[in-house]
Amino acid sequence: MERPGRPRRRTRYTSRVHAGARFVAQRLLLKPLVWSLVHVTTHGAHRLDELPKTFVVVANHSSHLDAPLVMGALPHRFSRYLAAAAAADYFFDVWWRKGLTSLFFNAFPVDRVGELRSKGLATTLLEDGVPVLIFPEGTRSRDTTIAPFKAGAAALSIKAQVPVVPVAMHGAQAAMPRTRNWPVRGRPPVAIAFGEPLVHRTGETVTAFNRRIESSVRDLYLSLVEPGDDGQRRIDPPSGASRNEGAA
Repeated sequence: MERPGRPRRRTRYTSRVHAGARFVAQRLLLKPLVWSLVHVTTHGAHRLDELPKTFVVVANHSSHLDAPLVMGALPHRFSRYLAAAAAADYFFDVWWRKGLTSLFFNAFPVDRVGELRSKGLATTLLEDGVPVLIFPEGTRSRDTTIAPFKAGAAALSIKAQVPVVPVAMHGAQAAMPRTRNWPVRGRPPVAIAFGEPLVHRTGETVTAFNRRIESSVRDLYLSLVEPGDDGQRRIDPPSGASRNEGAA
């Protein structure tokens, strides 16, 4: 639900000065670099035409390319204040990495082995009109597998009464796997798809909403998989389902 006219609290997440610096960092430095190293195709951006200014982006996670890809593929009016959830034990462990992560991604810390480390902060960001990007698997996949989603993003969406934008990426893991700090040579292809924004239904539980979000991301992912690609066979069952029930 949009909150027209509500003033933003003055923090680094809502600062126009920080947003201006981030525009330079993202649009003039990071995006041109990433797009020069991988061949990006984007699908479904038209589905965001009626999106309000505050929302939760939920995406599968397999590479350090994921956040730059999502932020670069989103129209600037949506990515200007977008705050990305980032692993506290890695991106916030030393001052210089925390500074760079904050500059490029407007990042806030999460616990990768649990739920959101700063649920209160994430809720405050949404209340202040700052959209957030969350990877609900909790950590990067070691292959093309999509792990079951944690329910934190669904709970945040319900509490803040904002829609969820499902996003799927295919090819990022092959372009820059966990074992590498730089994309492989040859501009490998990466595809990103935006789904229809999802809103919580009256009477729907957090678990049910989370499953619906996860199913949307999985469907988007499968729409990006080329026939014969083994990524189509490496998707874990949705949350709450057995492997036999969810195997593709």
